[in-house]
Amino acid sequence: MSNNMQQRATGAEQGPVRAYLDHIVVEKGLSVNTRLSYARDLAGYTAWLKAASKPIEEAGPDEISAFLKHLKDDGKSVRSYTRALITLRGFYKFLLKKRIVTANPCASIDIPRAPRGLPGFLKVEEVERLLGAPDITVPLGLRDKAMCELLYATGVRVSELVGLKLNDVNLQAGYITAFGKGSKERIVPMGESAMHWIGLYLSEARAGLSKVANKYIFITQRGTCMTRQNFWVILKRSALNCGIDRKKIKPHIIRHSFATHLLEGGADLRIVQAMLGHSDISTTQIYTHITNERLKNLHKKNHPRG
Repeated sequence: MSNNMQQRATGAEQGPVRAYLDHIVVEKGLSVNTRLSYARDLAGYTAWLKAASKPIEEAGPDEISAFLKHLKDDGKSVRSYTRALITLRGFYKFLLKKRIVTANPCASIDIPRAPRGLPGFLKVEEVERLLGAPDITVPLGLRDKAMCELLYATGVRVSELVGLKLNDVNLQAGYITAFGKGSKERIVPMGESAMHWIGLYLSEARAGLSKVANKYIFITQRGTCMTRQNFWVILKRSALNCGIDRKKIKPHIIRHSFATHLLEGGADLRIVQAMLGHSDISTTQIYTHITNERLKNLHKKNHPRG
C-alpha cells in the first residue's frame, strides 16, 4: 500500500467506519490485509459521499448505485467493483445492527457474476528449475530454497508461509499447522524433500541470519519475519535466474501448481480442498478444469483423429 493510499484510508477511519474496521478484525477474525482492503474501499466511498454532500447515514440505494457507476466509469475492474459492493454491504449491515441506519441501502443491489478465469500454473519441470534457483551455499539462499520447497510441498498461501512460527512445524511427524483466512487452522503434510530443506535451514542457516530472537521460522537479516513482499522479490529473482518468463510468476503460481499437479496425479478433490484450506469445494473444482483442458489438448495433439 502506498503512503498516499495509507493516508487516504486512515483519514477516512472515523466514527462508524473506524468501528466497523475494528469489528471485522476483532470480532470476525479477518486479517489485517483484509482490513486494509476494506479501508481503501470505504475511504473511496466516504470521499465520494463527501463530494456529493451526503452523510453516510442518509445514503440510499440511489447513492450506492451512483457510487458503483462512478467506479465503473473510473475504469475499475469487475473484481474491484464487486469487492467494493461487498464491503459496503457488510458496512451497512453493521450500521443496521448498531441502529445507526434503519435499512441497508445495498440489500437490493446484486453482485455481478464475473467470468472466472483459469489460474495459471507451472509445469513440473519449471517448478523443479524454480526450486533449484536459490544459491544454497549461503544462508539467505538456503532460506529461500526452504521457503520455495515448503510452499510447493504444502500449497499454502504466501501469507500463511511467512506467518509460520517455529512451533507450527513438526519435522518429526512431517506436517505444518497453517492458519488461513479467518484464522482457520489446518494440518498439511509437507513431504520428505521439504522436511529435508527445512531441517537444513533451521540447523545451518537460520541462526546465522540474525542474533535477534524471533518466533517466526523465516527471518530476514535484520531479525524480522519475512513479508509477502520479501518473498515476492525472491520468487521473481529465482524465475530470472532459472530462465522462466517472469510474466508467468504470479502471487499464487506455486499454490496453483501444487493443486494442479496433485489432481493430475490422481489426488482426491476433497483432500486437495482440505490441504488448500478452501471452505467451498467449488473453489477447488476450478483446478479440475485445468487438468481436463490439458487432457483434451493432449488428446487432440496425439490421437490420430484428434
